[in-house]
Amino acid sequence: MLAGEIRIFAGEGGWLAFAGFVPLGIAFGAVHALMPGHSKSVLALYLAGSPVDLVRGIATALVLSLTHVAMSVLIVLFALPVVSAVLGSAGRAPLLEDISRGFLGLIGVWMLWRAFRPPRLRHPSSEGMSVGVIAGLVPCPLTLFVMTYAVSRGAPEAGLAFAAVMMIGVALTLCAVACASIFARQGIMKLVAARPVLVERVTRGLEGGVGGALVLIAFFKLL
Repeated sequence: MLAGEIRIFAGEGGWLAFAGFVPLGIAFGAVHALMPGHSKSVLALYLAGSPVDLVRGIATALVLSLTHVAMSVLIVLFALPVVSAVLGSAGRAPLLEDISRGFLGLIGVWMLWRAFRPPRLRHPSSEGMSVGVIAGLVPCPLTLFVMTYAVSRGAPEAGLAFAAVMMIGVALTLCAVACASIFARQGIMKLVAARPVLVERVTRGLEGGVGGALVLIAFFKLL
């Protein structure tokens, strides 16, 4: 159905008919983001183990969504002639995936070091944004397909329009994951709030566990 709409737009150039279909991209993006991938587990793990507030957690999810979709758009618009050197198969980018996993592994090592090194270090406000960018380096396979199809049909603007609204849907799903992770962490903290020593241990344990998980994810993905 989407391919048909892009084909019609390419032939007739009418935004009105296409505009009626594009908003469905929001729902489509939200459902698509529920599928495996999209760095949901990385986002949930990081926010569960890092004491960021709700606003910063949502900001991290938004940065991840923007980077995830934007990488696909940039690859198609600026690197289509050499895309075969980056993409191993349809919808995948092994080089970018390796870079992303490698950086996530470094973040995991940093979190492990911070969890076990007294005294507790201050968490830089830019850390969450960095995680969002790094986790989002893996391009969205659906956006890659849509953009490539739209460009091949001579209608890149249609692909850009769909990518923009689909990004909203992806962001909605990832923001929901972020909120759930932060609320779960805050719930655990409330249960042990009356025991400050236990709070410190639980916080360190969460951060150390998340750091170890990120290192393992990076290690096995890079094998």
